[in-house]
Amino acid sequence: MRRRPHSALLGLVAAVGGLLGVGAAPAPAAGAPSLSAEQQVRNFWTPQRMRAAQPLDLLRVSPAKVAPARPSGPAVSVPSTRAFPQKGGAWTGGGAVVKTSGRVFFTYQGRTASCSGNAVTSQNKSTVVTAGHCVKMNGAWHTNWVFVPAYNDGQTPYGTWTAAKTSSTDQWAASEDINYDVGLAVVNPLGGQRLTDVVGAQGVQFNGGYNKAMYAFGFPAAAPYDGKKLIYCSGNTTKDFLFSQDHSLGCDMTGGSSGGPWFNSFNESTGTGLQASVNSFGYTFLPGRMFGPYFGNEVKAAYDKAQAG
Repeated sequence: MRRRPHSALLGLVAAVGGLLGVGAAPAPAAGAPSLSAEQQVRNFWTPQRMRAAQPLDLLRVSPAKVAPARPSGPAVSVPSTRAFPQKGGAWTGGGAVVKTSGRVFFTYQGRTASCSGNAVTSQNKSTVVTAGHCVKMNGAWHTNWVFVPAYNDGQTPYGTWTAAKTSSTDQWAASEDINYDVGLAVVNPLGGQRLTDVVGAQGVQFNGGYNKAMYAFGFPAAAPYDGKKLIYCSGNTTKDFLFSQDHSLGCDMTGGSSGGPWFNSFNESTGTGLQASVNSFGYTFLPGRMFGPYFGNEVKAAYDKAQAG
Protein backbone atom coordinates (compact mmCIF):
# COMPACT_ATOMS: atom_id res chain seq x y z
CA MET A 1 0.00 0.00 0.00
CA ARG A 2 1.07 3.60 -0.23
CA ARG A 3 1.23 6.61 1.98
CA ARG A 4 0.65 10.29 1.26
CA PRO A 5 3.16 13.11 1.82
CA HIS A 6 1.74 16.42 2.65
CA SER A 7 2.51 15.75 -0.73
CA ALA A 8 4.00 12.18 -0.40
CA LEU A 9 3.01 8.95 1.54
CA LEU A 10 4.32 5.36 2.08
CA GLY A 11 2.77 3.29 -0.65
CA LEU A 12 3.80 5.26 -3.81
CA VAL A 13 0.45 6.41 -5.00
CA ALA A 14 0.00 10.10 -5.52
CA ALA A 15 -3.66 10.82 -5.01
CA VAL A 16 -4.18 13.97 -6.94
CA GLY A 17 -7.89 13.86 -7.81
CA GLY A 18 -9.95 16.67 -9.17
CA LEU A 19 -7.30 19.27 -9.98
CA LEU A 20 -8.79 22.25 -11.75
CA GLY A 21 -7.69 24.68 -14.40
CA VAL A 22 -5.91 24.60 -17.71
CA GLY A 23 -2.28 23.77 -18.17
CA ALA A 24 -0.81 26.26 -20.59
CA ALA A 25 -0.22 29.90 -19.90
CA PRO A 26 -2.45 32.04 -22.14
CA ALA A 27 -1.02 33.52 -25.30
CA PRO A 28 -1.26 37.28 -25.77
CA ALA A 29 -4.23 38.54 -27.73
CA ALA A 30 -3.80 39.20 -31.45
CA GLY A 31 -2.23 42.58 -32.06
CA ALA A 32 -1.10 42.93 -28.44
CA PRO A 33 2.58 43.33 -27.55
CA SER A 34 4.20 39.93 -27.03
CA LEU A 35 4.84 39.04 -23.41
CA SER A 36 7.86 37.23 -22.03
CA ALA A 37 7.34 33.63 -20.97
CA GLU A 38 7.90 34.77 -17.40
CA GLN A 39 5.17 37.42 -17.61
CA GLN A 40 2.77 34.96 -19.23
CA VAL A 41 3.20 32.59 -16.30
CA ARG A 42 2.71 35.40 -13.80
CA ASN A 43 -0.44 36.53 -15.62
CA PHE A 44 -1.71 32.95 -15.68
CA TRP A 45 -1.83 32.81 -11.88
CA THR A 46 -4.76 35.07 -11.19
CA PRO A 47 -6.24 35.14 -7.66
CA GLN A 48 -9.09 33.00 -8.97
CA ARG A 49 -6.74 30.31 -10.32
CA MET A 50 -4.79 30.31 -7.08
CA ARG A 51 -7.97 29.78 -5.07
CA ALA A 52 -9.13 27.05 -7.45
CA ALA A 53 -5.82 25.15 -7.54
CA GLN A 54 -6.27 21.79 -5.87
CA PRO A 55 -3.77 20.59 -3.23
CA LEU A 56 -1.33 17.96 -4.36
CA ASP A 57 -1.96 15.14 -1.93
CA LEU A 58 0.72 13.85 0.36
CA LEU A 59 2.53 10.98 -1.32
CA ARG A 60 1.77 7.39 -0.53
CA VAL A 61 4.68 4.99 -0.83
CA SER A 62 4.80 1.21 -0.70
CA PRO A 63 7.22 -0.48 1.73
CA ALA A 64 8.99 -2.00 -1.27
CA LYS A 65 10.04 1.48 -2.37
CA VAL A 66 12.06 2.38 0.71
CA ALA A 67 14.92 0.89 2.67
CA PRO A 68 14.22 -0.49 6.17
CA ALA A 69 15.04 1.82 9.04
CA ARG A 70 16.16 0.86 12.52
CA PRO A 71 14.27 1.99 15.61
CA SER A 72 15.74 5.12 17.15
CA GLY A 73 16.05 6.44 20.68
CA PRO A 74 13.83 8.93 22.46
CA ALA A 75 13.60 12.53 21.34
CA VAL A 76 14.83 15.38 23.45
CA SER A 77 12.03 17.76 24.44
CA VAL A 78 12.20 21.53 24.52
CA PRO A 79 10.96 23.05 27.80
CA SER A 80 9.04 26.28 28.32
CA THR A 81 7.79 26.79 24.76
CA ARG A 82 4.35 28.28 24.22
CA ALA A 83 3.62 26.62 20.87
CA PHE A 84 4.99 23.16 21.57
CA PRO A 85 3.74 20.54 20.96
CA GLN A 86 1.06 21.19 18.34
CA LYS A 87 -0.49 18.74 15.87
CA GLY A 88 -1.86 21.38 13.54
CA GLY A 89 -2.90 24.98 14.17
CA ALA A 90 -2.69 28.44 12.64
CA TRP A 91 0.64 30.13 13.24
CA THR A 92 0.01 33.40 15.07
CA GLY A 93 3.52 33.95 16.38
CA GLY A 94 4.66 36.20 13.53
CA GLY A 95 8.37 36.46 12.79
CA ALA A 96 10.44 35.65 9.74
CA VAL A 97 8.64 32.39 8.89
CA VAL A 98 5.53 34.34 7.88
CA LYS A 99 7.44 35.91 4.97
CA THR A 100 9.87 33.13 4.02
CA SER A 101 7.21 30.43 3.71
CA GLY A 102 4.54 30.45 1.04
CA ARG A 103 2.39 28.53 -1.37
CA VAL A 104 3.73 26.92 -4.53
CA PHE A 105 1.48 26.76 -7.61
CA PHE A 106 2.07 24.79 -10.81
CA THR A 107 0.43 22.84 -13.60
CA TYR A 108 0.39 19.06 -13.18
CA GLN A 109 -1.02 16.83 -15.92
CA GLY A 110 -2.78 19.83 -17.44
CA ARG A 111 -4.47 20.92 -14.21
CA THR A 112 -3.60 23.49 -11.58
CA ALA A 113 -2.23 22.31 -8.24
CA SER A 114 -0.55 23.62 -5.10
CA CYS A 115 2.13 22.76 -2.57
CA SER A 116 4.19 24.76 -0.05
CA GLY A 117 7.78 26.02 0.00
CA ASN A 118 10.32 28.17 1.83
CA ALA A 119 12.97 30.74 0.89
CA VAL A 120 16.42 29.78 2.17
CA THR A 121 19.84 31.38 2.37
CA SER A 122 21.71 30.95 -0.90
CA GLN A 123 24.45 32.44 -3.03
CA ASN A 124 21.95 33.56 -5.64
CA LYS A 125 19.43 34.89 -3.07
CA SER A 126 16.75 33.22 -5.17
CA THR A 127 16.42 29.63 -3.93
CA VAL A 128 13.21 27.99 -2.69
CA VAL A 129 13.13 24.54 -1.07
CA THR A 130 10.06 22.33 -1.45
CA ALA A 131 9.25 18.63 -1.88
CA GLY A 132 10.50 16.66 -4.85
CA HIS A 133 6.97 15.72 -5.88
CA CYS A 134 6.16 19.45 -5.94
CA VAL A 135 8.53 19.92 -8.90
CA LYS A 136 8.36 16.49 -10.59
CA MET A 137 6.03 13.52 -10.28
CA ASN A 138 5.28 10.40 -12.28
CA GLY A 139 8.24 11.15 -14.52
CA ALA A 140 7.18 14.67 -15.58
CA TRP A 141 8.37 18.08 -14.43
CA HIS A 142 5.63 20.52 -13.45
CA THR A 143 5.11 23.68 -15.50
CA ASN A 144 3.89 27.24 -14.78
CA TRP A 145 5.72 26.97 -11.45
CA VAL A 146 5.55 29.95 -9.08
CA PHE A 147 6.24 30.72 -5.42
CA VAL A 148 3.99 33.09 -3.48
CA PRO A 149 5.51 34.03 -0.10
CA ALA A 150 3.07 34.95 2.67
CA TYR A 151 0.10 33.91 0.49
CA ASN A 152 -3.25 35.04 1.90
CA ASP A 153 -6.45 33.94 0.15
CA GLY A 154 -5.43 35.00 -3.36
CA GLN A 155 -3.41 37.96 -2.16
CA THR A 156 0.31 38.10 -2.95
CA PRO A 157 1.78 40.72 -0.58
CA TYR A 158 5.35 40.06 -1.72
CA GLY A 159 4.63 39.17 -5.32
CA THR A 160 4.45 36.07 -7.49
CA TRP A 161 7.91 34.66 -8.20
CA THR A 162 8.30 32.56 -11.33
CA ALA A 163 10.78 29.71 -11.52
CA ALA A 164 13.78 30.14 -13.79
CA LYS A 165 14.64 26.50 -13.10
CA THR A 166 13.36 23.66 -10.91
CA SER A 167 15.43 20.71 -9.76
CA SER A 168 15.57 17.96 -7.16
CA THR A 169 17.92 15.48 -5.58
CA ASP A 170 19.47 13.09 -8.09
CA GLN A 171 17.63 10.22 -6.42
CA TRP A 172 14.22 11.82 -6.81
CA ALA A 173 14.95 12.89 -10.39
CA ALA A 174 16.05 9.37 -11.34
CA SER A 175 13.51 7.15 -9.57
CA GLU A 176 11.38 9.33 -7.27
CA ASP A 177 12.90 7.68 -4.20
CA ILE A 178 10.78 8.75 -1.23
CA ASN A 179 13.84 9.05 1.02
CA TYR A 180 15.04 11.97 -1.13
CA ASP A 181 11.75 13.77 -1.78
CA VAL A 182 13.31 17.24 -1.94
CA GLY A 183 12.85 19.77 -4.72
CA LEU A 184 14.29 23.22 -5.33
CA ALA A 185 13.52 26.20 -7.49
CA VAL A 186 15.61 29.18 -8.51
CA VAL A 187 13.19 32.04 -9.08
CA ASN A 188 13.53 35.00 -11.40
CA PRO A 189 14.06 38.52 -10.03
CA LEU A 190 10.89 40.53 -9.54
CA GLY A 191 10.83 44.28 -9.99
CA GLY A 192 14.62 44.27 -10.15
CA GLN A 193 14.95 42.57 -6.74
CA ARG A 194 15.94 39.08 -5.70
CA LEU A 195 13.71 36.92 -3.54
CA THR A 196 15.54 36.85 -0.22
CA ASP A 197 16.32 40.56 -0.40
CA VAL A 198 12.54 41.03 -0.25
CA VAL A 199 11.30 38.32 2.14
CA GLY A 200 14.44 37.25 4.02
CA ALA A 201 15.73 33.68 4.24
CA GLN A 202 15.99 30.76 6.64
CA GLY A 203 19.22 28.88 7.24
CA VAL A 204 19.58 25.25 6.11
CA GLN A 205 21.02 22.38 8.16
CA PHE A 206 22.52 19.18 6.78
CA ASN A 207 23.40 15.99 8.69
CA GLY A 208 21.82 17.40 11.84
CA GLY A 209 20.84 14.00 13.21
CA TYR A 210 17.54 12.52 14.34
CA ASN A 211 15.36 12.82 17.47
CA LYS A 212 15.05 16.58 17.46
CA ALA A 213 12.44 19.06 18.63
CA MET A 214 11.15 20.46 15.33
CA TYR A 215 8.51 22.75 13.87
CA ALA A 216 6.82 22.07 10.52
CA PHE A 217 4.98 24.72 8.48
CA GLY A 218 2.81 24.67 5.39
CA PHE A 219 -0.36 25.73 3.63
CA PRO A 220 -2.60 22.65 3.74
CA ALA A 221 -5.60 23.13 1.47
CA ALA A 222 -7.44 19.82 1.85
CA ALA A 223 -10.15 19.53 4.51
CA PRO A 224 -10.28 20.56 7.29
CA TYR A 225 -7.89 23.27 6.03
CA ASP A 226 -8.50 25.67 3.16
CA GLY A 227 -5.04 26.88 2.08
CA LYS A 228 -5.66 30.42 3.30
CA LYS A 229 -3.49 30.32 6.42
CA LEU A 230 0.01 29.32 7.46
CA ILE A 231 -0.39 26.19 9.61
CA TYR A 232 2.24 24.60 11.83
CA CYS A 233 2.95 21.45 13.81
CA SER A 234 5.60 21.03 16.49
CA GLY A 235 6.92 18.21 18.61
CA ASN A 236 9.71 15.78 19.30
CA THR A 237 10.62 13.92 16.14
CA THR A 238 11.81 10.35 15.83
CA LYS A 239 13.32 8.34 13.02
CA ASP A 240 10.73 6.39 11.04
CA PHE A 241 10.63 2.95 12.68
CA LEU A 242 8.91 1.36 9.68
CA PHE A 243 10.29 1.58 6.15
CA SER A 244 11.88 4.93 5.34
CA GLN A 245 14.90 6.82 6.61
CA ASP A 246 12.79 9.91 7.29
CA HIS A 247 11.94 12.04 10.31
CA SER A 248 8.52 11.42 11.88
CA LEU A 249 6.37 14.06 13.60
CA GLY A 250 2.87 14.06 15.07
CA CYS A 251 1.01 16.32 12.62
CA ASP A 252 -2.45 16.56 11.07
CA MET A 253 -1.63 18.78 8.08
CA THR A 254 -3.22 17.66 4.82
CA GLY A 255 -2.62 17.92 1.06
CA GLY A 256 -1.12 21.20 -0.08
CA SER A 257 1.30 21.32 2.84
CA SER A 258 3.77 19.19 0.90
CA GLY A 259 7.10 20.92 0.61
CA GLY A 260 6.59 23.13 3.65
CA PRO A 261 9.69 23.52 5.84
CA TRP A 262 10.68 21.63 9.00
CA PHE A 263 12.93 23.63 11.32
CA ASN A 264 15.45 22.55 13.91
CA SER A 265 16.56 25.11 16.54
CA PHE A 266 13.41 27.13 15.85
CA ASN A 267 13.02 30.36 17.80
CA GLU A 268 9.35 31.17 18.39
CA SER A 269 10.05 34.83 19.14
CA THR A 270 11.84 35.56 15.87
CA GLY A 271 10.25 32.89 13.65
CA THR A 272 13.68 31.69 12.53
CA GLY A 273 15.33 28.29 12.49
CA LEU A 274 17.45 25.91 10.47
CA GLN A 275 15.53 24.07 7.79
CA ALA A 276 16.25 20.36 8.08
CA SER A 277 13.38 18.69 6.18
CA VAL A 278 10.13 19.23 4.27
CA ASN A 279 6.60 17.86 4.54
CA SER A 280 6.70 14.73 2.41
CA PHE A 281 4.36 11.85 3.16
CA GLY A 282 2.22 9.97 5.66
CA TYR A 283 1.25 6.31 6.06
CA THR A 284 -2.43 5.65 5.43
CA PHE A 285 -2.42 3.13 8.28
CA LEU A 286 -0.80 5.59 10.68
CA PRO A 287 -2.99 8.72 10.81
CA GLY A 288 -1.82 11.88 12.51
CA ARG A 289 1.86 11.49 11.62
CA MET A 290 3.88 13.32 9.01
CA PHE A 291 7.20 12.24 7.56
CA GLY A 292 9.99 14.34 6.10
CA PRO A 293 13.25 13.38 4.35
CA TYR A 294 16.59 13.56 6.14
CA PHE A 295 18.77 16.40 4.84
CA GLY A 296 22.01 14.52 4.31
CA ASN A 297 24.82 14.78 1.75
CA GLU A 298 22.50 14.03 -1.17
CA VAL A 299 20.23 16.95 -0.34
CA LYS A 300 23.21 19.21 0.24
CA ALA A 301 24.53 18.37 -3.24
CA ALA A 302 21.18 19.34 -4.76
CA TYR A 303 21.07 22.55 -2.73
CA ASP A 304 24.63 23.50 -3.73
CA LYS A 305 23.76 23.10 -7.42
CA ALA A 306 20.62 25.19 -7.07
CA GLN A 307 22.12 28.04 -5.06
CA ALA A 308 24.96 28.43 -7.54
CA GLY A 309 22.49 28.68 -10.44
